[in-house]
Amino acid sequence: MYKVSEFSIDSIGLKVGLEIHQQLATNKKLFCNCKPIESEEYSIKFQRKLRAVKSELGEYDPAALFEKSKSKTIVYYANSESSCLVEQDEEPPHNLDNNAKELALIIATSLNSKIFNEIYPMRKSVIDGSNTTGFQRTMLISQGGKIEVNGETIGVQSICLEEDAAKLLGDKGDIREYSLDRLGVPLLEIALDPVEGDPKKIKNIALALGRLLRSTKKVTRGIGSIRQDVNVSVKDGGGIVEVKGVQQLDQLEKVVEFEAKRQYGLVKIAEKLKNSDFKGISKSENVFDITEDWKGCQSKIIQKALKDNSTIKAIKIENFSGMFGYTPFEGVRLGKEIGQLVKFYGIGGVFHSDELPNYGIEEKDVLIVKNILKVKQNDAFLIIAAPSSKIDFVIDSIISRLLEAKNGVPAETRLATQTGETVFLRPRPGASRMYPETDIPPISVTNKELENAKKNIPKSWDESLLELQKKYELNPQLSEQIFDSRYMELFEKVIERIKINPTFVASILCSTITNLERNGMNSKLLTEENIIKSFQLLEEGKIAKESIEIIYESIMSGKSQTIDEALKNASIEAVDETKVEQIIIDIIEKNQEIIKNQKERSIGPLMGIVMKELRGKASGEIVNNLLLKNIKKKLENMGL
Repeated sequence: MYKVSEFSIDSIGLKVGLEIHQQLATNKKLFCNCKPIESEEYSIKFQRKLRAVKSELGEYDPAALFEKSKSKTIVYYANSESSCLVEQDEEPPHNLDNNAKELALIIATSLNSKIFNEIYPMRKSVIDGSNTTGFQRTMLISQGGKIEVNGETIGVQSICLEEDAAKLLGDKGDIREYSLDRLGVPLLEIALDPVEGDPKKIKNIALALGRLLRSTKKVTRGIGSIRQDVNVSVKDGGGIVEVKGVQQLDQLEKVVEFEAKRQYGLVKIAEKLKNSDFKGISKSENVFDITEDWKGCQSKIIQKALKDNSTIKAIKIENFSGMFGYTPFEGVRLGKEIGQLVKFYGIGGVFHSDELPNYGIEEKDVLIVKNILKVKQNDAFLIIAAPSSKIDFVIDSIISRLLEAKNGVPAETRLATQTGETVFLRPRPGASRMYPETDIPPISVTNKELENAKKNIPKSWDESLLELQKKYELNPQLSEQIFDSRYMELFEKVIERIKINPTFVASILCSTITNLERNGMNSKLLTEENIIKSFQLLEEGKIAKESIEIIYESIMSGKSQTIDEALKNASIEAVDETKVEQIIIDIIEKNQEIIKNQKERSIGPLMGIVMKELRGKASGEIVNNLLLKNIKKKLENMGL
């Protein structure tokens, strides 16, 4: 039984539908010949304002309207090596990349999914700025299919081939910045049927599907190259919540657990509201402008809002006292939900009556509001400060969210955080966001292409793992770790170029780097070129095995940018055996008491002292042999 501290997940009717988004390693983009090269130098800069438009049925998509309400200016940065006029929306898309199409058909066939004879490119409205066009091009390749996970059959809903989005660089105030390096990279979306189960089961399903994709050896690896979206619901919750941006499996398990707790908590809040006298909120009768009345408020937050010419409004909610602070489970409160909602409009936050006086707002300020609103004992109120251009739209959203609270869980899109929680992102999109692509004709799938896909179905994960074990003489655990890691291709590249022990290389890539990451260091600073060069230096005898962790630590901490710089900063240089032995003899002389008491067992504590002194300048094997030899010699001299 999978338990959260307050309840059992098995008892709440948790359902999760997984969507896997995997970049394909075709070395070019989906509708042009640009290579997906990530850069930090941009020679092109331009900006856009995106707006929502009606669908062919004359309807606006709710997610598009929400993004439009933020009034963001989108600034794009591009490099001519990784993007062209197609990404800038200044030129029509070129022909579909055949390699991406071929790979999509192979994966669809591997999952026994029914492939369509004709593929119709569609436009999916996206106006958060992540696409310069205001839409994402996507194609439904197949429907149906299955994958076996631990003896259970999990159904496949659909498989789509689409463009990846631009990379978010920053979002501050009314400006949002993107890089076009990633925009247009081929992306395969696999949507699975919803399943009942606990977070560990969901993680295992994602792991199995990820392994199938990696078995093709034609998918991109590394952080950001595979992302999981999850659709989560609980029994009696009401709406389905889509959580986006889960990049790691451990994070996925935490996200599902958190979302299960949050949604079950919202169900508890709804039950409490249904048993209360809360009826609703009238915008015309229950919203008051208190800007002038609060000019004397000494809160720094309010004073800053007044200085910025913001409007301050209060919302009276009758028979709602205590509901904002009610906490069915730790971290689950309606006040927190409302706070996250307004933050995504670019507004700092909202105050509610269950937490006041606080934040520099004094009792006299609260009394002013209560008198204006004519608040009764069982009533609650909210206070929000925002630019006049946004405040009414935000208030509409707050009122709508409070009314939805009575029904349980609102259908919305949320964003996964690194800690495994989720925050409000936008409303769920509607059917009106998808419409036909007019610049690309339908794409045929021939019988020859289908036959080719059947011939190229990848080996199973078990077969691939066994092949890896035999080829590189790795143990089963290390084989599994390197296969699942983002370093598999790099591992094979190192072994191919350099005569070095595969077990040692796999251990460095899977354990050493991971341990440094756990200590808060950034593996993104450690380039592929740096890793290859470190093993080359080891092969040439210019550094010891022990130096590699010191070098990586220097680079991943930001102290050094290159291997040469790391060697200099860490004072690492190869030391010959004669010098190593002299250092060992000196240390033995200083620690004769340890040798006298522990005899040959003294090699343990002395080994630590010697290795600390040498700091990666000699291998542990050489140090161990020389230390043992000189300890024995010392014992003979001491007559022991």
